[in-house]
Amino acid sequence: MSAGGGTKAIIAALAANLAIAASKFVAFLFTGSSSMLAESVHSVADSGNQALLLIGGKRAQRARTPQHPFGYGRERYFYAFVVAVVLFTIGAVFSLYEGWHKISHPEPLTSPQWAFGVLIFAIIAESFSFRTAIIESNHIRGDQSWVQFIRRSKSPELPVIVLEDLGALLGLIFALFGVTMAVVTGNPVWDGIGTLMIGVLLGVIAVILAVETKSLLIGEGAGPEIEAKIVDALQAAPEVTRVIHMRTLHLGPEEVLVAAKIAVDHDNTAAQVARGIDEAEQRVRAAVPTARVIYLEPDLDRSPSVSGSV
Repeated sequence: MSAGGGTKAIIAALAANLAIAASKFVAFLFTGSSSMLAESVHSVADSGNQALLLIGGKRAQRARTPQHPFGYGRERYFYAFVVAVVLFTIGAVFSLYEGWHKISHPEPLTSPQWAFGVLIFAIIAESFSFRTAIIESNHIRGDQSWVQFIRRSKSPELPVIVLEDLGALLGLIFALFGVTMAVVTGNPVWDGIGTLMIGVLLGVIAVILAVETKSLLIGEGAGPEIEAKIVDALQAAPEVTRVIHMRTLHLGPEEVLVAAKIAVDHDNTAAQVARGIDEAEQRVRAAVPTARVIYLEPDLDRSPSVSGSV
């Protein structure tokens, strides 16, 4: 996992969610609140999700094999996709069902002070976890907006944790709203409404995560800025006239495959072409350290133009 930032955010979120899940279950037993039950399941699902991310990061470090010659880096994308499925099936579906059941068969809350105490504690704990995720994300987010960071990040862990923690905080606010309204109005239906709000929130987050991680799982190329650096590095080699065309593919968050056809002068000898390819590869790796697998195909330059189809 990259630079330990993702791991630190995952462990912080896992520790917070385990403590919060236990406290929410206790509050549910004392209050009978469906919002508290939904939030308990939400925290358990989040804890499982973080465990999956840690497993994915560990398995992605395995060495390549003949069956998997490019290694296992994309296992991190697979486990991030599983996280989205788990968040939807366990968190969203259960919350929606429990909210509908509570509205259809309302039951009065008992000892609501337990719910208030636990929710306030959970909001504080989740805020610390969310803060850690934001700090670690800012180290690699650069000048991107948060939407751009979620959509463009090739490392799935931090976007997943940021969205999970954001969902957890909003879910706690929805639960607090439902319990408060149920106590103030004396109508337990509000507790069910708060539970439905949690279910819809988790469903939206799960869909966003599924769409983004599916794109990574299928295979995404390097970003435009990275590809521009690669082209510049290739064309800086004396023996390379221009890049005819190029394709890139993320084999994992920190590993990019580069396949390019490069134009060389027809007067170059085979030794000069081989030397030029070696130098071009070195320049690319110096400019883009994540470009670890590079395949270059030389071709004669049949065009006076220096702008190729990239």
